[in-house]
Amino acid sequence: MKLGKCEITGMYLFATDVHCHHFTPLHLGGSDKFSNLRILHKEVQQLIHQTQKETIDLLMHRLGITDLMKIKANQYRERYGLEPI
Repeated sequence: MKLGKCEITGMYLFATDVHCHHFTPLHLGGSDKFSNLRILHKEVQQLIHQTQKETIDLLMHRLGITDLMKIKANQYRERYGLEPI
């Protein structure tokens, strides 16, 4: 599970920060199988699902999202049918 690090930011995660995310959403045929689960920081998960620009900007600043991290986050957003950030 990425050695306890967030798949997008690479930061080490404490148990209180972990979110287990479905890469392919359940409603689009994804499953609870290990191969479809990703370990993310809980605020990265919020960033992936967020639609309000102000909140997206706040989370990106707080998490220190780089261009490479943004590309990764947008791959997740695309699977959920959301606009890139």
